[in-house]
Amino acid sequence: MTKDYEEIRAPHSNGMAVLIGNSLLILGAITGFIIAAIQMDRAATVGNILLMVLSGLYAFILGPILYTGLKVLKPNEALVLTLLGDYYGTLKGPGFFFVHPFVSAAAPSNREPTTGAVSSEKQASKFGTINLPSADQKQANKKISLKVLTLNNEKQKINDALGNPIIIGIVVVWKVINTAKAVFNVDNYIEFLSIQCDSALRNIVRLYPYDSSDEEREKSLRGSSQEIADRLKEEIQSKVTIAGLEIIEARITHLSYAPEIATAMLQKQQATAVVAARQLIVEGAVGMVEMALEKLSTNHIVDLDEERKAAMVSNLLVVLCGNKDVQPVVNSGTIY
Repeated sequence: MTKDYEEIRAPHSNGMAVLIGNSLLILGAITGFIIAAIQMDRAATVGNILLMVLSGLYAFILGPILYTGLKVLKPNEALVLTLLGDYYGTLKGPGFFFVHPFVSAAAPSNREPTTGAVSSEKQASKFGTINLPSADQKQANKKISLKVLTLNNEKQKINDALGNPIIIGIVVVWKVINTAKAVFNVDNYIEFLSIQCDSALRNIVRLYPYDSSDEEREKSLRGSSQEIADRLKEEIQSKVTIAGLEIIEARITHLSYAPEIATAMLQKQQATAVVAARQLIVEGAVGMVEMALEKLSTNHIVDLDEERKAAMVSNLLVVLCGNKDVQPVVNSGTIY
């Protein structure tokens, strides 16, 4: 069972004071060692031997060891420390610190990702603006970045609620808020976040269709972008809390049909648009015909029987609903 690590501040002292004090003590110890060595030539007393041993011990062993406890951090950096295998604490914020000289810095695993066959080049592009260290830097750099980072996952092919394959990509803005959980609860929190983003995206996409018509009023991936973003953020956050991460924002950056159905879906959209346009045209034409007949009857311009009205309605609908310009025909004789 994974232990729920809570971040604690590592006990520390002012690094500059320790550096100056330790340097002065080393110089003093070296001076004492030299004096004791000179006096040893004259008389090998117990005091000279003791002074020489203590001075040499501090100057060449204890003093240099104390230097290993000096740590320098820049803004928005943290250092997770362990002492003999136990969590010792976390250093945060810019400054020059002195901690227990026997503590060691812990960092997430820097090995290659184990999911799929992702090479280092692909990993770098997959992680977007995250700068992954080179092979030489991985061993030396164990500091945890507290900056706001961006994860730009690769585009995925996922089936929507209707079973249509779509291509979708997301960008996630995040940061580390608990360094102890990020280091000790997961092997590599960046890789962990990427995998959980993929999983959350699949869970959300399968609940919504790609698009919906205005009549259906159904929420869709294309039409309800803000709701999808909010649900996506909540889904990812629930999965990465164990790694001490905070999801600030999650947005869809790419949304399209898969190539194999893109042409068919485009034709469907075009057909839907044509039908909607024709429906609007017919509704308008019927209203215009109704208005024309009413005006003719009210103003007594011409009296038409039912057969002539039907012929006029037919002609007007052909003129108004046609998609080409009509050629007028002038009747110079009687209409009867």
